Amino acid sequence: MRGILLAESRAIENIPVTDDYPRAVRLIVDHVARKGGKLVTSGMGKAGQIAMNIATTFCSTGIPAVNLHPAEAQHGDLGILQANDVMLLISNSGKTREIVELVDLARRLIPEIPIIVITGNADSPLAEMADATLFTGGAPEVCPLGLTPTTSTTMMTVIGDVLVVNVMKETGFTVQQYALRHHGGYLGHAARSQGK
Repeated sequence: MRGILLAESRAIENIPVTDDYPRAVRLIVDHVARKGGKLVTSGMGKAGQIAMNIATTFCSTGIPAVNLHPAEAQHGDLGILQANDVMLLISNSGKTREIVELVDLARRLIPEIPIIVITGNADSPLAEMADATLFTGGAPEVCPLGLTPTTSTTMMTVIGDVLVVNVMKETGFTVQQYALRHHGGYLGHAARSQGK
């Protein structure tokens, strides 16, 4: 257990920090917070689950976001895209067929739509298509087979958290605004208590 924890901790520490992080934050703030668009996340398989989690976290912190399944996008759900939206696409390989196709489809519909990519392959087709590429560092999976998404999904989640927190700082998101989005449960109670 200690070895797994250490391997994933080291992978987090070694995520490359580049100018694409502030660029990605600016895209989200400018298009969503200022111009009234939304963040549209997508990924396939395990990456898709991470994309969904990132979308819900953004929603609760003042940034309207939806998750678009890349296969369903090819059957009409692409219609969710509007002017001023930003796409956040996740693919460890950076060449997931459904996600590469989603970029082509989205840019046919809205040619200027900004694309942010989280990937473990900085030289991939998706990285080349992106306006901002957030590289996970490509650390090996801790899975004994080296196949099951483990370390890679941890990196994707951490990068999502980095984006959320920095967007919150840029927009000046307050505890009162948080409380308006959380009415139930412990978080709702804690936010309302802090906001008094």
